[in-house]
Amino acid sequence: MSSPESRILVVEDDPNDALLLRRAFRKAGISGFDLVLPDGQEAIDYLGGLGGYRDRAAFPLPSHLILDLKLPRVTGLEVLLWIRESADHQQLPVAILSSSGESSDQVRARELGVDAYFVKPNRSADLQAIVQEIGRIWSLNGVRV
Repeated sequence: MSSPESRILVVEDDPNDALLLRRAFRKAGISGFDLVLPDGQEAIDYLGGLGGYRDRAAFPLPSHLILDLKLPRVTGLEVLLWIRESADHQQLPVAILSSSGESSDQVRARELGVDAYFVKPNRSADLQAIVQEIGRIWSLNGVRV
C-alpha cells in the first residue's frame, strides 16, 4: 500500500512514546501519521464511527493501525479482537508496538492476525529501525531499503 493517502492511526496512552514515534516516522520520511488516540475504547469508537467520530469527512478511516497493548479501558488485544471480528475492519493492517515482551501476548496477537509485533525499545535508533521495518512491511512511502 504505497500511497500518499496512507493514514496511520496510533493508539498509545503515553504521550512521550507517541511523540517519539511521530518523530521516527518523520525521520523515516513516512507520511500519513495522522492521529493518536489515548485508549482502546477511543480506538473502537473512532473505527466504529461512534459518538463524536460519526463524521467520516472529519474522521476518515485509517489505512494502517499501530497499537499498544497496555491501554486504559480496553486493552490492545481486545481492540485487535474487535477489529478482526468486524466485517468492516478485519483487513485493516495492524502492528503492535508494546512494552510487553510476554510470549503469551505475542502468541495471542499472532492468533488474531497482527501484521507485526515489536517490543518498545529504549534507544531512539532502535525505534527508528522498527519504524523502517513497519514501513517495509506495509510498503509505505519514504522507506529506504
